[in-house]
Amino acid sequence: MAVWSNVDCMRVLGAALVALAITAAADAQLPKAGLVVPGQRLGGLSLGATPSQVRAKWGTRFGRCRDCREPTWYFNYRRFEPQGAGVAFRRGRAVALFTLWSPPDWRTPNGLTIGDPAARVAGLYGPALLRTSCTNYYALTLLSRGTTTAIYIFDNQVWAFALLARGERICR
Repeated sequence: MAVWSNVDCMRVLGAALVALAITAAADAQLPKAGLVVPGQRLGGLSLGATPSQVRAKWGTRFGRCRDCREPTWYFNYRRFEPQGAGVAFRRGRAVALFTLWSPPDWRTPNGLTIGDPAARVAGLYGPALLRTSCTNYYALTLLSRGTTTAIYIFDNQVWAFALLARGERICR
C-alpha cells in the first residue's frame, strides 16, 4: 500500500483544480439567447468583471480589437461573422459590455428584443429616456447607480444593447 505525503496530495489536488478550470473555460460560451438586465448584467456578466470572470462565463474564443483605446474582446457566434457580444476593459475591469451586429434572441426582462420597433422602447421604459445621436444610429439610455444602459436604434429598430460604466462613451 502506497503512502502519500502532504506534498503529493497537494500536487494531485493542484493538478485536478487546473484540469477543472480548463474544462470549465472550454465549456463556457456566449449565450445564444442573452439577457440584458438594465443597470445590472449583460449576458450574465456585470460591469467590473475581470478578464478571468469573462473567460469563465463567455469562454476563450474571442478576438482582440487592434484599434481600440482600451483592451476590447469580441466574442462572435461564428468565425469571421460579426454577430455576438463584446467587452471593453480599463485597469483590468469591464467598463463596457455590448452586443455586436444585432444578434437575434437577446432581450430584456421586460420583453424588449433585438429587432423590435423603436417605439416599443418608450412603451416599456417610459418617454423620459435620454437620446444620444451617433453616426447613422442613435441610443436611448437609462441611467442607474453609476451605470448607463444603452439601447441602440438603427433603421427604426432595436439593433443592440450595451451596459456602460458611467462616463463611458455611448457611441462606439
